[in-house]
Amino acid sequence: MSRRWLFGDQLGPHFLDARDQEVLMIESKRVFARRRFHRQKAHLVLSAMRHRAAELGDQVQYVKANTYGEARDKVRGELSVCSPTSYAAERFVRQLADVEVLPARGFATSREDFEEWASRRGAKRLLMEDFYREARARLDVLMEGSNPVGGRWNFDHDNREAPPAQSTLGTPEPWWPQEDEIDEEVRADLDRWEQAGDVSFVGQDGPRRFAATRREALHVLRDFVAHRLPSFGPYEDAMLAGDDWMAHSLLSAPLNLGLLDPVEAVERAEDAYRAGDAPLQSVEGFVRQLIGWRDYMWHLYWHFGPEYRHRNALAARRTVPEWFTDLDADGTVDARCLSETLRGVREHGWVHHIPRLMVLGNYAMQRGWRPDEVTDWFHRSFIDGYDWVMVANVVGMSQYADGGLLATKPYAAGGAYIDKMSDYCGDCRYNPRKRVGDDACPFTAGYWWFLDRNAERLQGNQRIARQLSSRTRLKDLDELVQQEQTRGSSAP
Repeated sequence: MSRRWLFGDQLGPHFLDARDQEVLMIESKRVFARRRFHRQKAHLVLSAMRHRAAELGDQVQYVKANTYGEARDKVRGELSVCSPTSYAAERFVRQLADVEVLPARGFATSREDFEEWASRRGAKRLLMEDFYREARARLDVLMEGSNPVGGRWNFDHDNREAPPAQSTLGTPEPWWPQEDEIDEEVRADLDRWEQAGDVSFVGQDGPRRFAATRREALHVLRDFVAHRLPSFGPYEDAMLAGDDWMAHSLLSAPLNLGLLDPVEAVERAEDAYRAGDAPLQSVEGFVRQLIGWRDYMWHLYWHFGPEYRHRNALAARRTVPEWFTDLDADGTVDARCLSETLRGVREHGWVHHIPRLMVLGNYAMQRGWRPDEVTDWFHRSFIDGYDWVMVANVVGMSQYADGGLLATKPYAAGGAYIDKMSDYCGDCRYNPRKRVGDDACPFTAGYWWFLDRNAERLQGNQRIARQLSSRTRLKDLDELVQQEQTRGSSAP
């Protein structure tokens, strides 16, 4: 059996063929030197790698080097590796003569099965819902024979409740891991590298909030299913300024590190439903995120090809401003939804999917920021961000830069949506109902500016035709456009 080369996002036991298989792990400092990552992201990745190496003991050769190439020159003998999760890493391993590249692991559907499914679509567009239903049936998840449990495949319509009129959702606080001597060592190394000028980070340091070992990841999964999953579904799209975590699982980071397999997480949630411990709408929403959306983003990353990341169908040319890339470190942002969301990223390297899509992504698309820069920012700034995660999510879903290959319409919304789904607007200096004036909501004004700026490009999209037509009846449209052009990329 050849030695298994484990990348830093292949840390679970399912990436080995036997418990006693010899392992190679490479820690490359250059990865963190190329771009400014969130400090907690760098900490988590290194902590997880070093914890895994400690677990493996004498089984592992752990090489610290500036680059993968430099480290690889020090390693002799044949290696095998599960296909890496980025184009760059896959190209690198495939050019090495003595490395066997195995199929990817850590997803519910193989790349071959996805391509076979996509080929059967013929002239029909790819739809996540269709992919998800087929995965449910194939994996026999939440099924009664050939039919979905409860007679419905999708409870998304039931999972859009506005938050309750209280400061927090009221769910128990997540279980937090305890840092140890490995975390202290990682923090000391990051401090030393930063002081030497070798690396530079954004965001605040610890404490580590996300699982770095399989034991921790399993504990987070059990805790979520027992205490938070029942409330997850109805409020999965809601936002509260006083509740950063709501009822979300915090499993995206350990899943993307390879510490958990998505199918085992899905099975644990289904067991809770079968036992009567969690309602179907919450369990189905969680299952859809894992074997539906997460897998779908992975497969589209490979299906659309390496050039997909450069798509820019809306011709967005503005550079992402410093106040955004620095996570509003000096507190210049007045728009409360945006300042609170950036605070969450600054403090945790994480906010849940709706602030990502409908606050951060929505604002970037309204302002016409370059989608490749927005994608890179999400990759660097989020604890669970990887190339495969962010390219399809940002280029296709968030920025509509692929012209509709992934999403059927742009995910643009004004202040009314944010007001409905959060408590941000009550104490904000901007009025979500106003589009012109000193107190005009930058999201409300930005929404109409976005539609006006892209009217020709969006012509023919029936899902947004009514809004495009409505903009021509705004009596203050010219004033609004001038206002937003003047506002530009300055902090709102």
